[in-house]
Amino acid sequence: MPNLPLIVWIAASLLKLVLTTGEIYTALDLVAFGSLFTWAWEELFQGVNYFRRALGFCVLIGAIALKIRELY
Repeated sequence: MPNLPLIVWIAASLLKLVLTTGEIYTALDLVAFGSLFTWAWEELFQGVNYFRRALGFCVLIGAIALKIRELY
């Protein structure tokens, strides 16, 4: 059921807009990234068609690239 991680990602991302500093923000950032990564991974390997698999691949690469960009 790949839609649950998307719902968690949306909720965590919206909460990050409200809570912009502190340890709670860091935890929400981790939850948001983890849930988006999980969704993309599931789509990549269990997607129902090639479009969904390609979408999972693109989101996975994009999420990792953005996280690396934040570090530097």
